[in-house]
Amino acid sequence: MTSQDKPRLIVVDDESSLREMLADYLGKHGFAVDMAADGRALDVHLAQGPADLILLDVNMPGEDGFSIARRLRATGNIPILMLTAAEDVIDRVVGLEIGADDYVTKPFDLRELRARIRAVLRRTGGNGSAAAPADAVPVPPPAPESNSLAHFGKAALDIDARCLVHSDGTKEPLTATEFDLLYVFSQNPHRVLSRDRLLSLAHRGDNEPFDRSIDIRITRIRRKIEIDPANPQVIKTIRSAGYIYVPPKRPE
Repeated sequence: MTSQDKPRLIVVDDESSLREMLADYLGKHGFAVDMAADGRALDVHLAQGPADLILLDVNMPGEDGFSIARRLRATGNIPILMLTAAEDVIDRVVGLEIGADDYVTKPFDLRELRARIRAVLRRTGGNGSAAAPADAVPVPPPAPESNSLAHFGKAALDIDARCLVHSDGTKEPLTATEFDLLYVFSQNPHRVLSRDRLLSLAHRGDNEPFDRSIDIRITRIRRKIEIDPANPQVIKTIRSAGYIYVPPKRPE
């Protein structure tokens, strides 16, 4: 495997020892790794070419990880895996609300981190600039609907482009998990799906220890598709059961 074939990761952390450790370990396991001490250094790396995933620390001096993640989400859907302090549950919640694809708490096991990186790359479904590692299980893209669009409230899911399309034609990027959730809903209209079922289908069997992340991600999705996110009519909550997708009625 050449360096061009390897998935490109960027580790963003102000601790040089941690950056170097991750670069060394992940480099030995099939990844091409760049290191950045802050948001400015990250921008320089991204200007040189796209990355397949960004490992982003939350607590950094100057521009913190949340601010960087917001900037990245405003311009694209590059996968983000956030590194948070173990005791700061709020960091995990905020990170998911911003649009991070996953998180790992410090201190973390390197093997777990590697597994989570591979899981995010699998869920990305080819959004990155390179292929997943050789030992990653390939997942074929979903079969498109007849017109490749599934309607969700004030937007439509473009299955081929993996994004939302608004009525004025503008496109809004989705994280890999947001797309997977919307795709699962589009294939299961008028069917109550439990959180466990959504985790199983949307994450394609990848374990997610923080299952309430489903609630956070659906809240984010509702902000993008519902006319009134506080009173959702497209993705409804079924108390003690899960969620149901009610396709909007189309004019005849």
